[in-house]
Formats: sequence, structure tokens, C-alpha cells
Amino acid sequence: MKLPRWTTYPALLVLAGPLWMAVPAPGPDPNVGAAREARNALEADTAVPVAQPTTATAAAATYPRMVILGIDGLDPDILADVIAKHPDRTPHFRALIEDGAGIQDLRTSNPPQSPVAWSNFITGMNPGGHGIFDFIHRDPATRMGVSPITNDEAGSNIKLPGTTFVMPWGGSSEPNRTGKAFWELLAEQDIDADVWRMPINYPVQAGKGLSFPGMMTPAVDSAYGESTLYTTDSVKRNGVKGKRKGLTFRSGKAETAIDGPDNSFKFEGDWDPDHPDFVKARVPMTIYKNDEANAAALSIDGEVLVLEAGEWSDFVPVSFSMLPMGMSDMGGIVRFYLRSVTPEFDLYMSPVNMDPKAPAVPVSEPVDASAWLADEIGLYYTQGMAEDVGALKDGLITEAEFMAQLELVYQERNEMLDTALTRYMDNEDGGLLFFYYSTVDLGSHMMWRLTDPDHPAYDAEIAGEDSEWWSHREGSTWQDTITDLILRMDPVLGEIRAEVGADTPIVVMSDHGFAPYYRKFGLNTWLWKNGYLVLKDEVMADIEQRAAADEPFPMLNVYGAVDWSRTRAYGVGFNGLYLNLEGRELDDPSTPEDESGIVTAAEAPDLLAEIKAKLEGLVDPKNGERPVYRADLASEVYSGSRLAEAPDMIVGYNSGYDNSDESTQGFITEDWLADNLGGSFNGSHLMSPDVVAGTLLTNRTLRAGGHALPDVTSAILHFYGIDQPKELVGSPAFD
Repeated sequence: MKLPRWTTYPALLVLAGPLWMAVPAPGPDPNVGAAREARNALEADTAVPVAQPTTATAAAATYPRMVILGIDGLDPDILADVIAKHPDRTPHFRALIEDGAGIQDLRTSNPPQSPVAWSNFITGMNPGGHGIFDFIHRDPATRMGVSPITNDEAGSNIKLPGTTFVMPWGGSSEPNRTGKAFWELLAEQDIDADVWRMPINYPVQAGKGLSFPGMMTPAVDSAYGESTLYTTDSVKRNGVKGKRKGLTFRSGKAETAIDGPDNSFKFEGDWDPDHPDFVKARVPMTIYKNDEANAAALSIDGEVLVLEAGEWSDFVPVSFSMLPMGMSDMGGIVRFYLRSVTPEFDLYMSPVNMDPKAPAVPVSEPVDASAWLADEIGLYYTQGMAEDVGALKDGLITEAEFMAQLELVYQERNEMLDTALTRYMDNEDGGLLFFYYSTVDLGSHMMWRLTDPDHPAYDAEIAGEDSEWWSHREGSTWQDTITDLILRMDPVLGEIRAEVGADTPIVVMSDHGFAPYYRKFGLNTWLWKNGYLVLKDEVMADIEQRAAADEPFPMLNVYGAVDWSRTRAYGVGFNGLYLNLEGRELDDPSTPEDESGIVTAAEAPDLLAEIKAKLEGLVDPKNGERPVYRADLASEVYSGSRLAEAPDMIVGYNSGYDNSDESTQGFITEDWLADNLGGSFNGSHLMSPDVVAGTLLTNRTLRAGGHALPDVTSAILHFYGIDQPKELVGSPAFD
């Protein structure tokens, strides 16, 4: 997946001229500071006192106040279990539960993916209305995965005569999601709403207040960001598949570079307008190591950063030159972790985040709010998934190092919350505050295997390692990570309760729950094995030759290996199944074959019913479980003006199962079921919505009946006396 075109040519978006850069010296311990010391002291207590809410400012506001704490991935059953086992450490959860209707299931989206679920909440519609169906959408001509956040229209590149430079021209990238965000509806009634780190709020949607985007916000170097390991180890270690840059030290000095985006102004080789070979924008970096001091110095554009082994840096501004003489520079920020100096030198670098003080594209509304926030708390992660799950997936960091990086994000988020609450309570106009934490979700995705001895990737040795330094709970190990992730949220809730007052409505909500991910289901492989997806004859011949020679199964990608003239169904994304539908699936003009869809509208209903019955009837030969809990037809579960763009079927996996990374990325593997042995999420929620309900807690009186994400949206509008637009599908969850 690539960045939208408009994020890659900053000359059209920012002022010309190089950005001033100053690399910070190593700062103090990131766990030290007035707000952090107070919170950490609270977390370290064996028995946590209940913060007493104040009522001093609650009545002064022009509009009533409401605070919503979004905790991504908070599962209602797991939350109840944690509270039962640790009542002394969950006083604020218990107090909110006692003030309201207990822990309620909140029906999640279908599929229960974060971009889909939070879009349901943001707009009050289902995917058929807002048009976000998956983390990955598909191009109907190439069948390749595309970003769900923008609709891109291709532009052109004008070659500048006698140079190796081009000028991007034309094209556009418009926000894909439709429907007004609830904070836009509030703004129409002059009601303030501060929205902090809302997922799928990119490009950023403004209201009357502050708006900061979260998940799905791109990094500078790529859509999701890619971390780098600088290393002297010439042997690719077992399980390491991420980006590595080899280092050779001579007299303690090594020359390397920080990779940024493709420079869409400059090409190399012969110019091909259809397949331009753009040059990667880079910033030179020199590394000096001192084995005796167990430390290193990084020189970037003449500024020097010193790190000791085991130390994380603050964020470092970098500037990528895109045109000569500083006519257009793109700013970014990175942070480093010096893992080791000797015997091997290992240096982790984060993805290149947008610099909030000078972003290439806005990462806040108003646009200058990101710089204001950086002035308040320092430079901060702007990329969508700040917790670096990719680095752990790729083996660039260990579990303990991942949790240390997650801690940096958690503490940063706490400082944001302090700032958000101060601003919110100082605003006499009142209104709504939404604040989001990703801690539970991304920590659970990556650490589940260490908490579950039944997981095929369970590692007893790592699970038994001491985690007290992270959890602030005596005797804890990584076996307790899911519990401790939730416990870290209780003081967050306590701070909110103490600040906003006893009479202020407080809502704690999650977009979905969580479940184990034991077995990988290869949807495209299953479709191939069952005759719905057909490989090209030459590909089949190669598979047979390899099998006869006892050679490994080849790497097959649906975008090159599939015979579309005989294929009736294919998968794209985590849960989507599409028919190769006549008139909708198109020919790719860049290939000699005709890839036009072959399934007629008359054939489609029976074909979908057949595939649905087979998927729902599947049995895992290993354990007798059903991998697919429910397969839903989009026409039956979605409504709205975007229904025609939806996958034809949403495959809802059972607890313990998920679509494999390989299938999601378009690969066809030899087997349609396999153990999830690592290098992926090991806890998940990309399943049937029946399996992973979200959580709803509030001190308001809930209306009778179960509630879904759009019902919370409706409740917000109802609370502020706003008539609900007719396209919204919810009804108020509370008065």
C-alpha cells in the first residue's frame, strides 16, 4: 500500500526552504516529570485510592459537558475478570460501574476492524453508509489492495528538460469516508468538541474545537511507517524479516542514512512516465561507537545525539531535501533505541513520523494545533499506530523492547490527556471531550501468546520474565500482560473523574473486544482449493513440478498468478470476499490479458449462497472446531448509499481463527489452515462481531436493550438536543 499522492510532493503543500533542525541531547528519564511521577506513584500503590470527583467547574459551562474515553480493544469479559481479581487496583472502573448500569456489551461493527468500528461511531452509520469496509479496499481493475482513507485520482509527471527532475501535476486525493462526523454536527450548533487521536480521522476533519487524527494517519516514509535496524550483524537472524541497514565501522565510525519517502520530484535511470523509478529521499547519518563507554554518538546534519546502550532517545527532527538548494524540504521526526554496542552494534530507529511543528500535510485541526501541542508536551508520535507492532512482527525488537516502546507511547498519551483536560476545563463553553488510548489493543495483539499457554507460539521462558518495571505491580511477569494493560487504564479513568466533576456524564467505550488467534485461515488458498479461484496454467505446472521434485511451494500472489477469465471469487483485506462480477470487476489495461469479471448478476445470489454454506460448514481437521463462525452477505447487513462498493461477503472468523497475513496481502499458500506460530498478531478481533463485542460503561442511565456503536453517536446528539440525521442508524443508548 502506498501513500496517497498528495502526501508525497510537499512543494505543493509547504513553504519552500529548508527546515531548521536541532537534535536534542538525551533528555531525562521518560518516566520522570510532575504528571508522570504522580500517576506512577498511584499505579505503584498496592491499594489505589479512589479519586474524589470535583463539582467546582461543572456548572459554569455554556453547554453541558460530556467526556468519552475510547479504549481500543477493551473486552467486557476480560475487564470483568480483571476487576474481580484486582479490585484494589481498579477503583475507578468499579466506581463508574456502580454509578451506572455495570459492564455492558457494545455491539461492534461487521467486520470488527478498528477503522470500520470507529467509522460507525464517528458517523452513526454502518459501512454501507460511510464506505469504510476494511483496513484494505481493492482496486476493481487490478484487484490490488488500496488504502481506505482516500480516493486517489492519478495525475501526471512533467519531465523538466535536461534534468533528472519532474514536476507532479494534477491528480487528487479526496477523503473516502462519507457522512458527517459527530463533532461536525455539534459544530453546526456552535458546540465545542475536542477530539484527541480519533482513529480514521485522516484527513483531519474539523469541528468547533481541536481535532487530532489517530490510527490510519500515515508516516513520512510510508503509509503505515517502517522501522529500521542499523546493525553490524551480517547474518540475518532467525525470524528477522524487517528493514535492516548493514553497518561497517572503521576506527569506530560508520556512514549510513535515514530513509524517507520516495522523492516524487527526482528519478533515476531512463524516464518512464508509466513506471517512474523515483529516488529515495535520504538524510546522511554518521555513527560513532565507543565500546569501552558502551555508548554511541549519532551525527545528523552536524547535530549530535549521544546514547548509552539500553537508552531511548527523544524525538529527533530530520529534513529530507526534495529539490536543489532547499527549494522544498520535507520534515520528519524519528527516535532511536541503542540496543547494544558490542559484540554486535544494534540501533533501532522508529518510522519517520510527520513533524507536528512543520507537517507536510495537516495532522490537526486547526492546522497549527499540532505545533501548539508539541510546544506543550514536546515532539510526539503522529503516525497512526504509534506502538511499533511492525518492529516486533519483523523481529527487529524483542517483546520487552516493544513493551518499553509501548510505555513511551502510553506516557506520551498521558501527557496529552493532562493537556486535554486542562484545556477542556478552562473552556467555559463546555461541550464534549473525546480521548483515545490504543494501549490495550496493540499490546494485546502482540503479547497475547505469552499470556496463553494454549497458544501455539507460547514461550514459557519469555512469559516468565519479570515485568514489574513496566506494570508497577509486584511479582508481575509477561504472562500477566493483558491484565496489566487493563490495569494501566484505571488511573487514566481516575484522572478524568477527578477533573470533570461528579455530575459530568462519562462514557468509557471500546470499538471491539479481543480473542486468541491460534490458527491462520488462508481465504484465497481455500477459494483456490475449492475451485472458486483459478490459477494460470503455467503457475499450476510450476506447482506440480516443484511437488514432484520435493521443492518448496512457490510464492504466489493473486495479482500475477490468477486466471481471472476462470475465477469466480477472491479475497482482499482481512474479512472481505468479492465475486469476480461482470461489469464491476474491470480489465486492467496495463496487461495483455482480459481480467473483466465473469460472474453475472443472475448467477451471483446462488454462488454467494453456495460459498457461504461451505465456509460456515468448515471443520478444522486438527481440533474439530469451526474456523468460520458466520459469513454475512453485505446486502443483508449493510444499508446506505455506499453498499455497491462493499465486499459481497464478510467472512466472520471464530475465536481462535483469523485470515492469515499472507492471504490478506494477496498471497496464496500451500495450506488453507496453519498454526499461528509468530511474526503476526497473536491475539485478534478480526473475527465475527458475535465473538468480540466491545465495552460500554457510563454513569448515565442506559436505555433498555442491547446497544451498538451508532447508539453512542445517537446518544451524543440526543444529549445536546440535536435532531438525528435520517441516514444515521442508531438510537440513543442513554438520555
